[in-house]
Amino acid sequence: MTNKLVQGVGVNDVRCRTKFVVDGVIVRCKIYEAWRSMLTRCYSAKWVNKYPTYSGCSVSDDWLIFSNFKRWMESQDWKGKQLDKDILSRGNKLYSPDYCCFVSSITNTFMTDSGAVRGEWPIGVSYNRARNKFISECSNPFTKKKEYLGGFENEISAHEAWRNRKHQLALQLADTQSDARVADALRVRYLNTTIGAI
Repeated sequence: MTNKLVQGVGVNDVRCRTKFVVDGVIVRCKIYEAWRSMLTRCYSAKWVNKYPTYSGCSVSDDWLIFSNFKRWMESQDWKGKQLDKDILSRGNKLYSPDYCCFVSSITNTFMTDSGAVRGEWPIGVSYNRARNKFISECSNPFTKKKEYLGGFENEISAHEAWRNRKHQLALQLADTQSDARVADALRVRYLNTTIGAI
């Protein structure tokens, strides 16, 4: 056990090693690493400067104690998955048992909107000057390829084509989830047709 606070807020109250040497290779405790990474995303100024979408994020008081987080994580289907705070509740900034879940990297990537890099058009839409059309494309999580959905007269129609295809794929992805809460979130996420609401 260490008395040093992790990121100035977290208390490691568990008497266990956080890293081991196996056959000359350092192996880190995955539960501790998930906890430490969560604290870094919320409380490291360097991290938040690099990834501003984490600005304003925090960790619930009970999860500032490692044993509480460890107990929760051990009750989850977490192996090979990533901790997520906003799939269950859009826009959520609080890491806590009520809002967090573990998802595969495929699911996490599928539900990331990349708003910071997509430009001026709605999600799933780009403009082709040569054709004078709004192009709609959607990434397929199963084939890992971008699907061309067509050229449209306006960005609203192009976005709607993207939303329809995204919803179809989300329903398929929902059927692969072990956490019913994640499956439910996938089934309803792309039903809303309002641009900017997705």
